[in-house]
Amino acid sequence: MSVTETDVRWLTAEQQQWWRSYLQGTARLTEALSRQLETDSGLSLNEYEVMVRLSEAEGRTMRMAELASSLVHSRSRVTHTVARMERRGLVERRACASDGRGINAVLTDQGMAALVEAAPGHVRAVREHLVDRLTDDQMRALGEAMQHVAPDVDAV
Repeated sequence: MSVTETDVRWLTAEQQQWWRSYLQGTARLTEALSRQLETDSGLSLNEYEVMVRLSEAEGRTMRMAELASSLVHSRSRVTHTVARMERRGLVERRACASDGRGINAVLTDQGMAALVEAAPGHVRAVREHLVDRLTDDQMRALGEAMQHVAPDVDAV
């Protein structure tokens, strides 16, 4: 099946500019946040996000599949991240009590302490590199735009 020029709705010059700004901005933001966490806390951004999700879950516990879904990561990627964190005592993996086939990730007390220590620096970096650079209206628009994008990405 060949694609012709009329089959493609090409981006306008302005749309292309905004698209590239989005790509560059998200890459630089992710790099800045990753660098801050690694330097100040020895954590990767992925590890930090795992800890946040677990800290917000009842009993600081989530099924691995649910954790992967909430992070929008593959199960294997989350498994590798959790294994690395488990070796450092930040999380534990336990068999699911209600379903012997499932595995839960549990944030340990040591992991919670690491999260509490890392959070202020991370929040400062999020403010410095994103929130404080935008007006409230821009931040709201960004959040609303991503709410429209996020549910449909898996469907593509």
